[in-house]
Amino acid sequence: MRDAPQSMPHPLSLASALREYEQSVRAKCVHPSRTFIPFEKEEIEQSIPDRFEQQVRRYPNRLAVKGLRHELTYDELNQAANRVAATILERCGTRDEPIAVLLGQDGPVSTVFLAVLKIGKIYLHLDPSYPQARLTDILNDSGARLIVTDRENLSQAGDLGHDGRTILSIGELEVGLPSNNPGLRISPGSLGCILYTSGSSGQPKGVAHTHRSLLHTVRIFTNTFHICAEDRQVLLSSPGAAAAVWFGLRALANGAAVFPFDIREQGLHTLANWLIENGITIFSPPRGLFHHFVGTSTGMEEFPKIRLLTLGGESVSKRDVELYGKHFPPDTILVIGFGTTEAGRITQYFIDKNTEFTEPVVPVGFAEEDTQILLLDDTGREVGADGIGEIAVKSRYLSPGYWQRPDLTRNAFLPDPAGGDERIYLTGDLGRMLPDGCLVHLGRKGFQIKVRGYRVDVAEIEQALLRLDSIKEAVVLQREDSPGDTRLVAYLVPARKPAPTISSMRGALSRILPEYMVPSAFVTLGLLPLTPNGKIDRNALPAPNSKRAEMETPFIPPHAPVEKKLAEIWSTVLGLEAVGVQDNFLELGGDSLRASAIISRVVATFNVEIPVRSLFESPTIAEMAALVSQGMPTTVQIHSDTGGKRPPG
Repeated sequence: MRDAPQSMPHPLSLASALREYEQSVRAKCVHPSRTFIPFEKEEIEQSIPDRFEQQVRRYPNRLAVKGLRHELTYDELNQAANRVAATILERCGTRDEPIAVLLGQDGPVSTVFLAVLKIGKIYLHLDPSYPQARLTDILNDSGARLIVTDRENLSQAGDLGHDGRTILSIGELEVGLPSNNPGLRISPGSLGCILYTSGSSGQPKGVAHTHRSLLHTVRIFTNTFHICAEDRQVLLSSPGAAAAVWFGLRALANGAAVFPFDIREQGLHTLANWLIENGITIFSPPRGLFHHFVGTSTGMEEFPKIRLLTLGGESVSKRDVELYGKHFPPDTILVIGFGTTEAGRITQYFIDKNTEFTEPVVPVGFAEEDTQILLLDDTGREVGADGIGEIAVKSRYLSPGYWQRPDLTRNAFLPDPAGGDERIYLTGDLGRMLPDGCLVHLGRKGFQIKVRGYRVDVAEIEQALLRLDSIKEAVVLQREDSPGDTRLVAYLVPARKPAPTISSMRGALSRILPEYMVPSAFVTLGLLPLTPNGKIDRNALPAPNSKRAEMETPFIPPHAPVEKKLAEIWSTVLGLEAVGVQDNFLELGGDSLRASAIISRVVATFNVEIPVRSLFESPTIAEMAALVSQGMPTTVQIHSDTGGKRPPG
């Protein structure tokens, strides 16, 4: 995308040159070992266990998974999965059904995922951090009869195990279970997993995927990234997210190693060392986490092994590209992608340190193999050149549809007008096509957004708020008032005075919604602004200010030096003018990403080792000050280095 010849001013000629440069960057995505084996198209027509067992035969002693507490070679992972598969098969028989898996982010997830698929059943992940009410909704919708868990989550599984459901703890498997492959013939068209996303009806909805549709996306990643057995990939997303399934599979389907990393448990401040110590070659953080990661960087870290940095899930800005250029090695390639849970990876755009942009926004790339991008107007017709339309994806490798929701499936998936075996998925995103065929993403058509890589329908959050007796009207927006700091903001009109407290609203939402769907800020208004035609004017909603919201806890200023420094750190990360020593971190708008950012600064400032979970267990300045004082060396000097201003990043 540089050195466009001055003698070729015609847009189509320039477009051809830009496309050619992007292709040259793609060609550089090769591991130094040069051991890449192409994923042939006909290999999609098999089951995921078949593909994985090929890697086991090829690389039995190579590292497959390494988490905080578990480390398995390919042969060990395969045998462990076979033992779990044998137990599930004995309990449930050969019936084609969902198996619910309640596990945290570590090695056993990969074991159980493969076990479920090896016996032709459907993998369904339950995130232990989700509220019990949401997990119950997912279980009821899926109809899963068995919950697979471990000792750590056994109590929570027991609370969910009613209505005929049974519990299997993988820590209590019988001795002597067979470790050989089940050997079942599984069609590539069989369902492999259900991925639950937010739903506008107020209930989560399950996106079904076949072995074929999952392997299609894995093939795209494999061949464009040149993933090989020498690659090492960190896994940051929740195991229930679509990204976690595809990213995990793209490693295990190619003999590469996957390194699950739990930000909440291990802390953002340890991630850089984890990347370096484990020789990570492919780094795929959600965009929001990427900003927090580079924001806590000392600038001295070196990541010599990272050959690919991939960003997706949310729109990428030129500022993101600048951060990539500043913090990563000269040979690291940046890959920007666009995809959906229903369609997998749709487009990709490859960037190096010399890439220049002719557009004010960063495009999301070119359609991948066996995928066609259509831009449609409100009548379903394709828009003209340079027109804006809804992004539709035409492919034979789409999701079959929504689990037990034929009505939703009919609305979102259309048959091929030509009568072929391809279908068209309406993404609900708006886009514009550049002359070179590169897609520019322009946001959501409706009110769905991406939060930390999860698709969220803000209508679900609004309905949860409106179910509170104290709320008359509610609107939820995603805002980015400072670069990289994306957050959900709820705008409320109370049903009566006094208005409900932040504490009560956050508490009510936290009982039914996962953490990433609970707004970080709440703004109370007398009336919601309206457009001339009477609709809510979302563009006129004000940015939340930096003042401390009204809370049930009275404001008590910090006094001791440690409290003052902690309050300074909290204020910086949370974007608040002042924080009281008894203010609750979550009620101030904190979440797991901001918790990691705070702990990173606390560790650097006080030279103490404090896990991220401590901020959720001791969520006030006063409680954290006590923890810091207990572990702080006597030689540490407490001082302020921000001058009362918010530092960069």
